[in-house]
Amino acid sequence: MLADSDLLLKRLFWTGILLGVGLSFWYQVNQIIDGDQLQMVQRGYLAAYEQQWPTTGNTASVVGNVPGFLSTAIVAGPLMLWDSPYAPILLLIILRLVGVLLIDAVIRQAYPGITVARVMVLLLLWLNPWVQFDSLLYNPSYLIFCAGLHLYTAWRLRQTPKFWWSFLHVVSIGLAMQLHFSWPLLAMMSVFLWWRQLIRVNWCAVAAAAGLAVVTLLPYLYDVVSNPAITQSAGADARGRYIGWGAVHVYPVLKSMVYWVRYAAWAFPSKLVNDAGFDWLTSWAWLEWTLIWLWRIGQYALAAVTVIIAVIANVMAYRKIRHHWRRRDGEVTDSTVWLLLYSLAAFVAMLISAGLAPIVFNYWHLVLILPAALLPMLVWVISTFYGESEGSHVSGVSTRSSLKPMLIVAVFLIGTNIVAINDSRKFSWQASYAQQVQEYVDQTFDRGAR
Repeated sequence: MLADSDLLLKRLFWTGILLGVGLSFWYQVNQIIDGDQLQMVQRGYLAAYEQQWPTTGNTASVVGNVPGFLSTAIVAGPLMLWDSPYAPILLLIILRLVGVLLIDAVIRQAYPGITVARVMVLLLLWLNPWVQFDSLLYNPSYLIFCAGLHLYTAWRLRQTPKFWWSFLHVVSIGLAMQLHFSWPLLAMMSVFLWWRQLIRVNWCAVAAAAGLAVVTLLPYLYDVVSNPAITQSAGADARGRYIGWGAVHVYPVLKSMVYWVRYAAWAFPSKLVNDAGFDWLTSWAWLEWTLIWLWRIGQYALAAVTVIIAVIANVMAYRKIRHHWRRRDGEVTDSTVWLLLYSLAAFVAMLISAGLAPIVFNYWHLVLILPAALLPMLVWVISTFYGESEGSHVSGVSTRSSLKPMLIVAVFLIGTNIVAINDSRKFSWQASYAQQVQEYVDQTFDRGAR
């Protein structure tokens, strides 16, 4: 009976993975090209068609331009292999899926034979609208890959300082550095993990990876030295901002803490909830109005309930690790404790980054710590409903009784994603990603001359 239940859970897991891939593609083809996406399309096609590789990337709201090579290459590279608007988004979907599977690999090793834990990763991460709503062509979308690689390599470095795992661990930070200014989150997490002796690194590998990162950043750094203005936006929001602005104003730090709890709850972005207008029902105004308010009331009610649950999960996580977080407290052999300490490293990094940052974080600024923010909820669900964990073993009720509630949760998450895909601020059933990109290409490049 237990074997049959486990087989059903494995089928549910892989079915959910495929459904998530389908949702990601659907999101991508329905995205409204604007702002950051347009910047990436412009640079990618310029490099692919005209071999012009800019040293700077997307313009941030306050802190200027990110480095340009990698954010250009992830669009231009696929276009050079297949001249189609779909080429860059297929690479993006693959990278995001690999990031999720790396996280799944850690959970599979932390809870061997406990397929419920893997399904929790599916529900909390891959089908979660917090993750899927970022399925559009802009820099933060790629960060889930960096987060997955960082967690997986840290997990592999728990006991032995292997060269290649140390190298790839630093590479995960270097890749994030090329993509988004939130990369210090991963760097601070690694410092905490090393200080706490939760990871053991090979310093030759660290030096090699750091050197590689510096080499790839040389063109950007040269431009920064030549023109320091590119490190700060010319907009009004940038005036008067400085390192430490967040700590002085307090609110940015508090807001980041709110996001930490919201990530583990069904308190989704307002762009997803409030901007759903069900405009495909304009012919039936009464039905449109009814659905709008049913949608909002239902989403906010579930948000309130799940936020309370997320707070409880974090409190329980703290209680479990409060005697373990200090250095020289003995080697951490319990997989659950290690995962929660990794989550603590992310929480500390978030608070420090929010205090130092010259901006108020929004949800896309914290994508790198989203998987870590979900770990307390995952551990709490497993320990509450399937027995207390001890090392890598979990005992509890039969997993067959879990199938129905898991399916209900999956249906809710998929339904929420479908609404967001077709009717939200970033996505619309009336939008065509390929058409928007094709119109830009036709207006910008003389394709007949190529």
